[in-house]
Amino acid sequence: MIRTKPSGRLAVALAAVGVLGLGLLSPVAADALKANAASARPTSLVVQTDSGKVRGVGRTGYDQWLGIPYAADPVGRNRWKSPQPVAKWPGVRDGGAFADRCAQNSGWDPGYEKIITSEDCLALNVYVPDGAKADAPVVVWIHGGGNTGGAGQDTDPRRFVGQTGAIVVTVNYRLGALGFLNLPELQAESGNGPGNYGLLDQQAALRWVHSNISRFGGDPKNVTIAGQSAGGSAVCDELASPTAKGLFTHAVIVSGGCSLQTAAAGQAQSAAFVKAVGCDTASDVLACLRAEPAAELLAAQKKAGVSPSVGGTAFPVNPATAVQTGNFNRVPVMLGQTNSERGLFTFQNYDYLGTPMTAAQYEQQVRATYGANADKVLAEYPLSAYDTPGEAWTAVQNGSTSYTRQQLFGALSRWTPTYAYEFAESDTPHFTSIYRIQQQSETARDFPFGGAIHVDDLGYIWDYLGQTMPYDDDQLELSHQMITYWGRFASDGDPNGARTPAWPKYSATTGRLMSLKACDTAPSSNRPPAACSKVTADFAAEHDLAFWASLPN
Repeated sequence: MIRTKPSGRLAVALAAVGVLGLGLLSPVAADALKANAASARPTSLVVQTDSGKVRGVGRTGYDQWLGIPYAADPVGRNRWKSPQPVAKWPGVRDGGAFADRCAQNSGWDPGYEKIITSEDCLALNVYVPDGAKADAPVVVWIHGGGNTGGAGQDTDPRRFVGQTGAIVVTVNYRLGALGFLNLPELQAESGNGPGNYGLLDQQAALRWVHSNISRFGGDPKNVTIAGQSAGGSAVCDELASPTAKGLFTHAVIVSGGCSLQTAAAGQAQSAAFVKAVGCDTASDVLACLRAEPAAELLAAQKKAGVSPSVGGTAFPVNPATAVQTGNFNRVPVMLGQTNSERGLFTFQNYDYLGTPMTAAQYEQQVRATYGANADKVLAEYPLSAYDTPGEAWTAVQNGSTSYTRQQLFGALSRWTPTYAYEFAESDTPHFTSIYRIQQQSETARDFPFGGAIHVDDLGYIWDYLGQTMPYDDDQLELSHQMITYWGRFASDGDPNGARTPAWPKYSATTGRLMSLKACDTAPSSNRPPAACSKVTADFAAEHDLAFWASLPN
């Protein structure tokens, strides 16, 4: 192999050989070589994969290989097909730059200000820490973005790999209508069933990991899949997928649900999308769709979006049903949420647009969302109890979402070791996009988010969207603790260990979970880092779950 970056330990040994000028190594040099032999890091930045060689880039404390294709470009006739094999490439591929992000409309996050039309995007990124041991645990991160946005490159795991010694893989997958179209014509074309190509992409990436990660020093028998928001929901979808069996050993669901819409609903959405594109009257609908530029498909998606749905051999059962019945890939699971998940969405859908929610809109939303239970919800959350209708709506949504999450905690815990948490650091700087908006807008700074909102916890695990958040010392301690928990879970399926609060498995009987929170005072010499995190049974009372449990289905 071509050696372009000797590791620190091996460099010491080589230097010793040079100094001695002998065929025998000094004891120090011999120990260094033994240590290097036990290292997970490749001995070269050029690594042979199943499809060809790829050259990585050495960074301070870790090496990275970016933009490695794990499936063929889903273009032309590969649009709306299961991921196809990558064609082998000659020579050495440059792994110094990210692949294109998958096609998506513009958004408010940095780097997403303009529409992205590339479909040459099915690639992944591998990060290997300097200090990794042989057969290092592997974490495969599935990004969020509502199944319509985001990319693997949004996540920079340098702090995580450095602290835990784990290898991290981030993944691009197809999004929106290009990722989840569900049509009868596609059913006839593929025995696997239509739709969910984005989820199948994730499985293809996991198969790539199983085939190749040992060449980067990782253990293909110790793979954790983790994701946030839509990525967290995808993790639960993969838990319920028969074709994902054996591809991972642990799972982390961050602020994600556990449900796919019905096949009928997916097909109705897809039919509306085809009509929005203008292909509904074509003699060959698929040929018409495949001939359309990505920009036209994205424009139609704004009018008629498409979400994942049940169907095919990969997703034959709704994941919500699968976890209730135990019919899923039973691996240890760690999952949780922030304590004001829905504060972000109230801001995003109303105040950010300059139109704060009105009292009339509050009642309208409650009635549209909760139907026959609307009067009870309005009585439990009267406008008179809140300063603004937006705050009332956030409280309602936080309660109902938390109840759904509690049911998921309980369902999983009946079948597999389950570690539940709530991120409760309410004074945290908000995630990149909100933080940037707050610096520019007094209205945004004054908006009552009500606690830690959706995505606020990600910055404590890794840098997100190119920005390291301005945390204080106590919050940095919390970050260290959270990474420690994650690292242990990725290694052993259990977050517990020395110098962190004990984290019991979740039980529906006690309802106790880990509340992750920074301290308000400087650490003392005898306090473990971020020990203000604690196990609590307050989750139900905090989110009024007894009320939500009392409502008829």
